[in-house]
Amino acid sequence: MQRRDSDDSEASSERGGAAGPPGRPLENSIAAAPPRQDYAAAAHVLDQYRAEALMDIDKAGFSWFHLKVCWVVGVGFFTDALVLPLIMYDPFPKRAVMCRYDIFAINLATVMLGYVYGHTTGPSSLSHRLSNKQDFGIKVAAPIGNLIGQLSFGWLADIVGRKRMYGVELMIIVSATFCQALAGSGPGVNIVGVLIVYRFIMGVGVGGDYPLSAVIASEFASTRTRGRLMTAVFTAQGWGNLAASIVALATIMVYKDSIIADNFDQPGHVDYCWRILIGLGCVPGAIALYFRLTIPETPRFTMDIDRDVQKAKADIENVLNSGPSAAVYWVDPDAIVQRAQAPRRGRKDFIGYLSYPGNLQLIFGVAYSWFAVDVAFYGLGLNSSSILTSALLTRAGIGDVIDPSELNTTLGIFKSLHNIAIGSLVVAVAGLLPGYYASFFLIDFWGRKPIQFLGFGMLTLLLAILAGIYPGPEPDSSLLGRTEAFVALYCLANFFTNFGPNVTTFVIPGEIFPTRYRSTAHGFAAACGKLGAIVSQIIFFKVNNSDGTLKTILGIFAGVTLTGIVSTWLLEETKDKSLEQLSGEQQRGFIYGVTPVRMQDGVVHRQGGL
Repeated sequence: MQRRDSDDSEASSERGGAAGPPGRPLENSIAAAPPRQDYAAAAHVLDQYRAEALMDIDKAGFSWFHLKVCWVVGVGFFTDALVLPLIMYDPFPKRAVMCRYDIFAINLATVMLGYVYGHTTGPSSLSHRLSNKQDFGIKVAAPIGNLIGQLSFGWLADIVGRKRMYGVELMIIVSATFCQALAGSGPGVNIVGVLIVYRFIMGVGVGGDYPLSAVIASEFASTRTRGRLMTAVFTAQGWGNLAASIVALATIMVYKDSIIADNFDQPGHVDYCWRILIGLGCVPGAIALYFRLTIPETPRFTMDIDRDVQKAKADIENVLNSGPSAAVYWVDPDAIVQRAQAPRRGRKDFIGYLSYPGNLQLIFGVAYSWFAVDVAFYGLGLNSSSILTSALLTRAGIGDVIDPSELNTTLGIFKSLHNIAIGSLVVAVAGLLPGYYASFFLIDFWGRKPIQFLGFGMLTLLLAILAGIYPGPEPDSSLLGRTEAFVALYCLANFFTNFGPNVTTFVIPGEIFPTRYRSTAHGFAAACGKLGAIVSQIIFFKVNNSDGTLKTILGIFAGVTLTGIVSTWLLEETKDKSLEQLSGEQQRGFIYGVTPVRMQDGVVHRQGGL
């Protein structure tokens, strides 16, 4: 192995320094190395192959393969949304702890668990619900698992490959979800404890889906459609939310007569409902598992980390072309692999990357922006039961009015569950999905930073207005106009969450980092977001549900989103730029050598241990 020529070693980059480190000296060579010029020529050829391959990806038109990637990658978020975020509100304003807009936990299933396994003694406002600690444990388990999964899977995908890790996280999600649906209790274990364990495990899988899905979508996409492809993947989360609402509503309606006929102290058919609702989340994941396990490795990983340029070029020809031309470029799988010498991840390389001006601020910018949006978005979701109470929503014309005489009856149980599903459906249709698609249509034309600026700015404004006009949990008829305005603005806030930082904080970290650190950096940014979600849950665990406190909470959220505007200034606009441009590394001479390979007695020997 030889060092690069001085001209190449001095090549600097816009952001990141030299193209790569010099190679290690050879030890215990089997035979004399070929002349240096042969290595230089081979490195130049591989460098040209790499440049051509990257151009093929960046300029490729939208194909059936891209559609397949969008579906296979997006189904994970669809499943995540189906088993995690079913939005809901408290049907009984005096029992605000029992049901809430909860986008982290089992949500509707948590309410059902309260009816079946909750307290059956004490005041009516405290009966048939999980205790505060049980409720908190179920809700915080998944985000903690998310954080661990995002960090670990993001790091592993940069070490062993996207393909090797992809599908593993979906198997975790499907298995843990199925186990939740079959969970039971006994003398030595409580069902809530069992569910907390399985939700933590599921959270690890859900967390791993974030960096893997983002990076695979970005590395296969062309430059001009990359934003839309990544947004389409994330939009599956909105469709999963809608599907969860529909499944919940259908399940509740199917069991309507049975629920009403149940004993109030032991509504057995409610137990059927939550198990069906959670268990059906396995179906799309199980269907997509085969396709995830068979998706090809991304060419950028194969070239830049696995350093097999010829295989990457063959893969690109096979996946981006169709018909007879699909196999024009073919590599014998038994052929000797010529490994390129290129920048390799390591502690010294990473420190050098961070020390270059601008790189550290990018990492901070994406991480804090994700933290800010998740503190506000997830924190708002945790307290929505105290904000969008049944009295407030029914005053705005949403849901069935529950008569006080029905509170302790199975008819009241049915109406409360029905209202929860309807409320989730309204929020998904009126706010979540439109926001996703506004981002989808504009992200490659307007840009990522303008959308994130707009989203944070509108969230700051809307949350401040919501804090000012909040009509209270039980508004009277004189506040009808304010109540309707509050609900409409609440949906609008959900719209600008998705037509804003909820989408862009997922997209940008999958674009601006070098291939060898892309998945790790995305996982770190996503984990910072989930840290914000965990912090918000801890802060509001024992919050007072008074009107003044709720106004303060909305004001706090407005302040947090305001800081997100500041962190957005630190980011780089990624529209119409290739991933290599965004990495800030010198691309000419990126491959600065080849690993010598020698034959002796029919055995391949790779010199230098590379």
